[in-house]
Amino acid sequence: MNEAEIIIRPLQAADIPEIAQAFKELGWHKPAAQYEAYLEEQSRGRRSVHVAFVGGEFAGYVTVWYETHYAPFREVGIPEISDFNVLPKFRRRGIGSQLMDQAEAEIAQVSAEAGLGAGLTADYGAAQRMYAKRGYIPDGRGLHYRDHPAAYGETVRVDDDLVLYLTRKLKA
Repeated sequence: MNEAEIIIRPLQAADIPEIAQAFKELGWHKPAAQYEAYLEEQSRGRRSVHVAFVGGEFAGYVTVWYETHYAPFREVGIPEISDFNVLPKFRRRGIGSQLMDQAEAEIAQVSAEAGLGAGLTADYGAAQRMYAKRGYIPDGRGLHYRDHPAAYGETVRVDDDLVLYLTRKLKA
C-alpha cells in the first residue's frame, strides 16, 4: 500500500457518523455519542483524536488523553494513549503504527514518557504485540480493573476494563 493513500488528521464532526457506522457493522458498541464527547474534549484540550482514512474510507483512530483517570500517570503528567482501534480489514498495513507515531509525537511535545492501558484478552493480541515491539513495558503496578488496582486474591471480571498499564520513554 502506498503511504500517500493513508491520511491521518484530527477528528472532525463530519467523521462521526461514518465512524459509528463502521463499528456498528462490526457489532462493537461505539456509538456516535462517544465520538461527540471526544470531539468536545478535543475542543477543550483534554483529549486529542487522530483518525486514519485510506482512500477516503475510515480505517481507525487513536486518542491521547491528557486528563487520565489513572492516578500514577496523572500525578506525574504522563498523557495516556487510549481507545486505539484499527478496523480489521485495514490491519497489518502500517496504519496502527502511523497512528501510534502521531500520538507519541504529540505526547513528546509535553512529556518524555507515554502511557497506555493494554487490554488483556485475545481481542487485544495485535495491539499487545505492537506495544511490545514499540518498547512499552509494564509500569510495575500490576493489573487494574475500572481504575483501581486488582488486589491479590480479588475476583475481577475479565472484560475491556481489565488492563495492565504500560509506559515508554520517548526520544527527546
